[in-house]
Amino acid sequence: MQKLSSVLLVDDDQTTNYLNRLLLNRLEVTSKLLVATNGQEALDLLEEHCKGATTNCPALILLDVKMPVLDGFGFLAAYDLLPLPEKEAIIIVMLTTSLHPQDVDRVGKLNIAGFLNKPLTEEKINQVLHSHFNRSLPGT
Repeated sequence: MQKLSSVLLVDDDQTTNYLNRLLLNRLEVTSKLLVATNGQEALDLLEEHCKGATTNCPALILLDVKMPVLDGFGFLAAYDLLPLPEKEAIIIVMLTTSLHPQDVDRVGKLNIAGFLNKPLTEEKINQVLHSHFNRSLPGT
């Protein structure tokens, strides 16, 4: 499988970030893995990595809903305002433990590629790769 150019994990839980990093590295999804602990850090990373002649914009963003400083919904509102030409090609998938009907309804109205419940698994990654990148993990 051809690796994604870059993946951005956005979650305030360090353990979740650690486990997701391990999983993505083991599955060799990307060679460049970025991690942010809130939406503002994620916006800063996007501005840093998506500007200039040699852009390293993430192909995939895995975004938590509930975070301090700037939550997933706030991130998406600010993301829509970013002047990044690559923005249309970035796939955003929300990862959350929140099954509150109000959150599920709100997520369904957003301009994102999908919504997955935590924990992230090999099957869920394969589903995202197949649905949005026309790729599959080896052996699947």
